[in-house]
Amino acid sequence: MSHGNENVNPSTLRQAQDRPSSGRMETSDTKTVLPGSLQTNRRLSQWLSIHANGTVSVRSGKVELGQGIATALAQIVAHELDVAMSRIRMLTANTTDSPNEGMTSGSLSVQDSGSALRQVCAQVRQIYLQVASAQLNVPLDQLEVVDGSIQLREQQRSHGENSFTSYWTLADDALLQVEAGNLIAHKSVAATAIFEGATPRLDIPDKLTGQPRFIHDIALPGMLHGRVLHPPSPSAVLMQVDLAAVQALPGVVAVVRDGSFLGVIADDEYLATLALKKLSVLAQWQETATLPPMHDLPAFLRAQPLETTLVGERLGASTPVGDQPTAVPLGLSQSKPSPPCRQAQGEWVDMTAVRNFNASYSRPFLAHASIGPSCAVARFNSTSLEVWTHSQGIYNLRADLALVFNMPAASITVQHVEGAGCYGHNGADDVACDAALLARAVPGRAVQVQWTRESELGSAPFGPAMVVELKAQVDADGCITDWQHNVWSNGHGMRPGRSSTPVLLAGTLLEKPFDKQIAVNAPLAAGGGSERNAVPLYNFAHWRAINHRVLTMPIRSSALRSLGAHCNVFASESMMDEIARALGADPLALRLRHLTDPRARTVLEAAADMANWSQRHDGKSEGQGFGLACTRYKNTGAYCAVVAKVDAGKDLRVSKLWIAVDVGRVISADGVVNQIEGGAIQTVSWVLKEAVQFDSTRIQSTAWESYPILRFSEVPEVDVRIIDHPDQPSVGAGEATHGPVAAAIANALFDALGVRVRDMPLTTEAITKAAMAAD
Repeated sequence: MSHGNENVNPSTLRQAQDRPSSGRMETSDTKTVLPGSLQTNRRLSQWLSIHANGTVSVRSGKVELGQGIATALAQIVAHELDVAMSRIRMLTANTTDSPNEGMTSGSLSVQDSGSALRQVCAQVRQIYLQVASAQLNVPLDQLEVVDGSIQLREQQRSHGENSFTSYWTLADDALLQVEAGNLIAHKSVAATAIFEGATPRLDIPDKLTGQPRFIHDIALPGMLHGRVLHPPSPSAVLMQVDLAAVQALPGVVAVVRDGSFLGVIADDEYLATLALKKLSVLAQWQETATLPPMHDLPAFLRAQPLETTLVGERLGASTPVGDQPTAVPLGLSQSKPSPPCRQAQGEWVDMTAVRNFNASYSRPFLAHASIGPSCAVARFNSTSLEVWTHSQGIYNLRADLALVFNMPAASITVQHVEGAGCYGHNGADDVACDAALLARAVPGRAVQVQWTRESELGSAPFGPAMVVELKAQVDADGCITDWQHNVWSNGHGMRPGRSSTPVLLAGTLLEKPFDKQIAVNAPLAAGGGSERNAVPLYNFAHWRAINHRVLTMPIRSSALRSLGAHCNVFASESMMDEIARALGADPLALRLRHLTDPRARTVLEAAADMANWSQRHDGKSEGQGFGLACTRYKNTGAYCAVVAKVDAGKDLRVSKLWIAVDVGRVISADGVVNQIEGGAIQTVSWVLKEAVQFDSTRIQSTAWESYPILRFSEVPEVDVRIIDHPDQPSVGAGEATHGPVAAAIANALFDALGVRVRDMPLTTEAITKAAMAAD
């Protein structure tokens, strides 16, 4: 078997075979291992309070980012406690009394917070039933809960009598000042229950009616407004600025400079904006050309110093004969079904190949491009700091703020407030630090800071550029006998709170700056980073996946939705399509022939059925094409299969997406569809349009004209089918679509024009270049 010519450092190799993630954490003591975030936040009162007024307050460390998580968690609580949704009060996360659940990211909220709350509620319900049993002198198994009322079960009633009490009558905070005990079986749910009616989203009414709900709407007494002038390039150093000229402007309260950190505070937003414009004219910067060649990023990434690690490998057969899938024909013209590939039959495979495939795929740097710019409010006192933020990780942010301001974390309070849609590590944490630095100049006064569009598109962390090289061997029977997957990319994680050095942008600009950090990857057991979904979905007997983390980072990069899965699945599912086309095989049949996971097969067949795959070319018009792709997100999360229909005219347009998804036990069908649709539409924008533009010194795509995103008129029709598994753990839906949608579009483009574009975005220029190269 050929492994290529990579020099893998044995000291950094790590074996990472495909294994399910339970969301639990083992401990060194004898305590029960609890589900999700309950393992590290074990006191019941951290999560829940029951009140005499008939309501239940719920505290989760996961935050609402527009994904509807507050509604899904409320549904879990209502179902498990047996109370009406109208009684649930979802409290926004803060560092004073919310459980510390780390980041709201990675499609883990239902998996980690939902599983924790389900167990919390099961135990709270048990505690209240035990108290009621003692008070009513009735055996516990004869009691039931109906919307918070605790009463005799119907079969235990006599003469119409029904001894009862309620959560509200028994409400006592002291009852929940205990650690979670042994696991209690939670309530079951019928497979069809989720389809009996959608639960209205808790956050939508305010948004529809324009009520003040967002961080930008905060108006604290005596609040001032700040603006920060970010350096014009990553290497820029502030040489000089006339602070007095800006300080003299009407309404300016203070001008703040600390090294290359520069900002202004004024009485209102308009005056702050005028002062910022003045600052931008007066500030003089020294800049250096440090950015890579934009049009040759794959070569740049391969040429940098690397940390090379083995993601995983398989050398031999893996699946017993008894686990065989139904035989699927390889070619459309075959009348006799072909057997599954031999590696799926538990046999050793002769590595002699008749066909070799080798191709590279890439993506550019991507911006988060939130329509609402990042914003925060801060109030600084001599011994304390208050921050209002739309950060995804309030405790992580607090840890970095403590380092920047050299004060105890306990002296800092961070309160979450909703912001614009968030897709990873955007500018939310950075602007919180900006606000705190400005607030330090006016002790006791709250200061709101909102970034400009230029800062949002030019100064927030980007999703890193990636290049993926794939090699495959196919034998005479059309079986893929070897698969090699190599990834080159910066790490995909540089969030706050994970290092002894803060990663907040302003911290690197101060007179006494903190060192700039290089992004890292999460362990594969936690989903990985650039190597996410580099492990193949298919049951190849021989495969190897290697990750090359780039150790220079001229462009600040961190987490962007789906991390490395976007490019890795784009590459692997494009390669599967290329192999099928070269063999004259049906792309669906080739996948099924190598796929033994029954849940993966189900979503793949469901998507094909939705799109009427076998008749897809009937009545096909010129320039129209169909493409297919499939994945299991992080190899442990949601299953997702996609069929894309494209029209390749003057520009490439995606007209329809058929998506089948399996997220295990569904909490909210409406929420799943919402997340799948949103992720799919975002991916269409990434694939067709988005790429950060830069020259050797500056980021140039700092406006919508230079960083276009998908317009409403370009949004495709999206049809979603949910495959419910109420017997399986719930997993997230938000990031499952990004890889397979990208690959399905590229495969549909080839079906339409016979042109293979392996580098995103699939613009008219890229298609033309690929067509010319193929001639």
